[in-house]
Amino acid sequence: MTPALLIQPVVLSGGSGTRLWPLSREKYPKQLLPLMGTDSLLQATVRRVQGITDAELMPPIVVCNEEYRFVIAEQLRLLGTPGPIMLEPFGRNTAPALTLSALEATKNEADPVLLVMPADHVITDIARFQSVVSQGARLAAEGVVVTFGITPDAPETGYGYIQSGAAYAGKSGTQDPSAHLIARFVEKPDLPTAQAYLAAGSYLWNSGLFMMRASVWLAAMKTCRPDILTACQNASDQGSIDGEFIRVGKAAFAQCPADSIDYAVMERIAAGSGAAASVLPTGVVIPLNAGWSDVGAWDALWQVLPKDASGNVSQGDVLLQDCENTLALSESRLIACVGVSDLVVVETADAILVVHKDKTQDVKKIVDHLRKQGRSEGVIHRKVVRPWGWYDGVDAGERFQVKRILVNPGGTLSLQMHHHRAEHWIVVSGTARVSCGEKTFLLSENQSTFIPLGTTHRLENPGRVALEMIEVQSGSYLGEDDIVRFEDVYGR
Repeated sequence: MTPALLIQPVVLSGGSGTRLWPLSREKYPKQLLPLMGTDSLLQATVRRVQGITDAELMPPIVVCNEEYRFVIAEQLRLLGTPGPIMLEPFGRNTAPALTLSALEATKNEADPVLLVMPADHVITDIARFQSVVSQGARLAAEGVVVTFGITPDAPETGYGYIQSGAAYAGKSGTQDPSAHLIARFVEKPDLPTAQAYLAAGSYLWNSGLFMMRASVWLAAMKTCRPDILTACQNASDQGSIDGEFIRVGKAAFAQCPADSIDYAVMERIAAGSGAAASVLPTGVVIPLNAGWSDVGAWDALWQVLPKDASGNVSQGDVLLQDCENTLALSESRLIACVGVSDLVVVETADAILVVHKDKTQDVKKIVDHLRKQGRSEGVIHRKVVRPWGWYDGVDAGERFQVKRILVNPGGTLSLQMHHHRAEHWIVVSGTARVSCGEKTFLLSENQSTFIPLGTTHRLENPGRVALEMIEVQSGSYLGEDDIVRFEDVYGR
């Protein structure tokens, strides 16, 4: 009996999505946001492979920054598909991320087909996606490196392109009419070049989706970028397991050069490119027409969301009067637009963006300004997710700030102390277990306590329902870095 083909999904969850500010922030990027329905883009990426029936699916490997590991772990748990989460101590682009994943996938002498997917893309036709992935898996199982190209419908200058060559003849010698050899990869073009690509009919947008056997990728890296392979192998060998997290060796990975999948390997295996082509695998591109978008900016999101008869998209508390082709998203307050067209209006608790759809690529310039000014709005939301729950900075002023805190059932904050602030805690609902100095006691609804400056303390939720509290901080310095942790169940 022929063993089932193994597919190992690899979800690359890097990137900050600055052009989707103010929803996307450095410490809570776009792949963690539910931009299309109730799933985050990361969850939708994992979910869309479920249902592939002609292969055995392995739990996904998610590669991410350590900063948002707990959010990703919780999002995977909600899907019921907790998989290994590989933590990169430094961003090194996609080639090292895929190499680490391939090394992990081959540790038990397996050689699955890797399905490499960015975590922040949208695909609306799931059935078509799964059909094309199944086709790609069969080719990848033969040792081919497969990428998927999007048939362009406009001269887009924001995407890289792939030129397709002759139809691919597999091991049987029969040509596959939809799979073509990769002629070349090209960078993001200017408008006249993009128009020429569109007219030629042989160019596809580069989707960033790939399939190949793990061993094939590692062999290609040995030929093309042995320095990256060696650094990743050392980092993998020096790594450790921390629950569902795979921690690679920090010192070893610090020596790893940065490079993308395209630059490191794919451009070199394009048909007839370079002296190494004879020892590299064949590269094939398959068209993917499944409602793909990289939602790289607000105009791209507007394009894929359902619209009313006037071309408007609205989410949240929004009123539109005599508006056309406008995107209005509200998180917490009413947005009212009258007589406008081709605008994007996005409201969050701490920022409002108004931009013309033709200028959405320039939103990242606003984020750059915020960073230069040291403003928090470019980095974090007012509501900050933590492994035990979240807090929302409700108000702040001279020597005080007020936070709303939610602690999940069983959640435990670190045993900690502050040098510059005292805290008042009021329980709104649920039960709190408080450690303050040498005392430990319970607080229930409408009860409160005071944590003096310099006192060791801890907050826990021993109950089965969420604990909601109001915290009032007062002191000379109220920054989040005024925390001395003595014990932390989350390893921070």
